[in-house]
Amino acid sequence: MKFLPILLFVVFVLSGCKEAEAEATSDEMQISTLNLPPKEYDKKADYDIVVDSTAVAVEEVAASNAPPSVDKIEQKIIKSGDLRFETSNMEETNTAIQQLVKKYKAVVQSDSEDKNDYTLSRYLTLRIPNQYFDSFIKDLASGIEYFDRKNISIEDVTEEYIDVASRVKTKKALEERYIELLKKATKVSEMLEIERELGTIREEIEAKEGRLKYIQNKVSMSTISIEFYKSTEHKAGATISFGTKFVNAIKSGFNGISTFFIWLIEVWPFILILVALIYFIRKRFKKKRNNQNVDTN
Repeated sequence: MKFLPILLFVVFVLSGCKEAEAEATSDEMQISTLNLPPKEYDKKADYDIVVDSTAVAVEEVAASNAPPSVDKIEQKIIKSGDLRFETSNMEETNTAIQQLVKKYKAVVQSDSEDKNDYTLSRYLTLRIPNQYFDSFIKDLASGIEYFDRKNISIEDVTEEYIDVASRVKTKKALEERYIELLKKATKVSEMLEIERELGTIREEIEAKEGRLKYIQNKVSMSTISIEFYKSTEHKAGATISFGTKFVNAIKSGFNGISTFFIWLIEVWPFILILVALIYFIRKRFKKKRNNQNVDTN
């Protein structure tokens, strides 16, 4: 029993040595992990440039996921309006609208007219600076009793604008990186590969810059579609007397007959040919039938 304390002491010492050795080994592994030796190509002064499309794609994704450093952009709002109303005087209404166009520095994009048995209509499409949109609508509505149709829409495209602007900035940074690689390239294959990537990037930059210009144009100049019309006398059909309707019906029938005879005059050569064909066909069948009767007899 007197050897038991000595045995426990030896076991304790041995276990302590193993733990110390394990900790030392762990520290050495951590140190070796944190202080990796530099890569072999870092020691070379003139290493070859290799363009790896997969690596480029990874870099691009990482760049797009990173928080973009975009300058503060004001809110981008696209406004549009669609108006329809009735007027008693087409010329006066058009003159009033043209005065508002000059007042608010708008542009007439399209102007057309339409007339039928019931209404005389005019259609205008205006492009007006965004800051004058509300004032234009207010001034126009002040002279109108009610609108048959009034649709005002507002679209916030700030998020899309910031996103496209960020992507343009990222693509331009990637373009500069490729230009630097192109300057250092020494092999023809490397130059061709880099130039191909540059062409693709520049096409994407142009497309996104075009989208930015489109958004900016829609934001800076709002669109207003205006339709105003005047009712004609034919619309009040219920007030027309029976005698007038009877006379109109006779005129309509006479016009129909006249149209029919004019059509016959236009197609008379075809009618003549058709009659001749029918005559010869009937004559041939009649002759054939007579021959069959003679043979039978």
